[in-house]
Amino acid sequence: MATPTAGRVTDLAAGREIEPTVTRFGELEATVHADQFEVYAGNANPDLARKISRYLDTEPGRIEVFQFANENIFVKILDNVREKDVFLIQPTSHPVNQSIMELLIMIDAFKRASAGRITAVIPFYAYGRSDKKDQPRVPITARLIADMITVAGADRVLTMDLHQGQIQGFFNIPVDELTAVHILSNYFKHKHLEDLVVVTDLGFAKRARAFAELLDAPLAIIEKRRIGNLDRAELMNVIGDVRGKRAVIVDDEIDTGGTLSEIVRALQREDVSEIYACASHGVLSGPAVDLIRDSPLVEVVLTDSIPLPAHKRIPKITTLSVAPLIGEAIKRIHRGESVGALFSSEVALTQEMSLWEDGVSRKLDLRNEPDHAAGDGDPPKPNAELAAAEPKR
Repeated sequence: MATPTAGRVTDLAAGREIEPTVTRFGELEATVHADQFEVYAGNANPDLARKISRYLDTEPGRIEVFQFANENIFVKILDNVREKDVFLIQPTSHPVNQSIMELLIMIDAFKRASAGRITAVIPFYAYGRSDKKDQPRVPITARLIADMITVAGADRVLTMDLHQGQIQGFFNIPVDELTAVHILSNYFKHKHLEDLVVVTDLGFAKRARAFAELLDAPLAIIEKRRIGNLDRAELMNVIGDVRGKRAVIVDDEIDTGGTLSEIVRALQREDVSEIYACASHGVLSGPAVDLIRDSPLVEVVLTDSIPLPAHKRIPKITTLSVAPLIGEAIKRIHRGESVGALFSSEVALTQEMSLWEDGVSRKLDLRNEPDHAAGDGDPPKPNAELAAAEPKR
């Protein structure tokens, strides 16, 4: 019988640690999953998992996930997880197909280890754009991935800013979808930019409307047409008054940066004074980083739902952590409380999380300078007024 991690169990319902009971055989007695939860992670984004665990004041569970020389993936759980409430943190980001297989094999391993409940925490859901048959004889891969996660044995899914909301309906298990809109909008709200306009495309218009309302700014829509299966879009029209204003482009993800570059060119034709951009997921594949570096964009704000490698951390890119948001959702799921309340009566909570990093919630009133550039983990600028506080638990 395996010993639970660090010999410590966190009881979220009571807000305290439970002293483990030692059996007559000198081992730690396990408790039922109603009183106990564990956080585990694959190889897709271990830093995010570490931050989430720190927010929850617990240690990540012990697990081995690696590839053999023949590229077969092996998973071994090093803790006793029988009847525990297990949360597996694994965005399906680069390398996408390997991350998906790791997640599926981890779910199967925990199911066969008799975990009480398995929640797949997928901050970024790959293949989200393949959500319909928009051409003859093409698959709906987003549905296929949902079926595989369900069949593998997941009991529920926690994700963030799906490409389209209907992907929730592809699952036959409960799905909680978080959004980074409040965190991103609060960041720009604290920059105190005047004469703002929020710019988005039709696919993200509903969430962008909430973003615009939080900033008390008008909304402009970009009408675009994607060319075949190329990662390229041809812009058709800018709908709305943007002339002479500061524009904030908002979308669910930035992939190759082609669409973002086209939007920037269209806004330049409309004589926009400054252009910012933000997205929930920074895929940044192919030439995306070079396009951002060479563009007239003042700043691009992303979240850490996808890890940002060192060679992609350029001065124009700022990363905000969603660890407290996901951590708070995990806490609420474990307790049986409302997750939707995070974005309604308790919306201030998600806004205060915007610059949380490694156990410190930093409220800021700064970053007005146009040439500001800070990456994930960068030291604060001299004019920053950061008030450190303990994370909410």
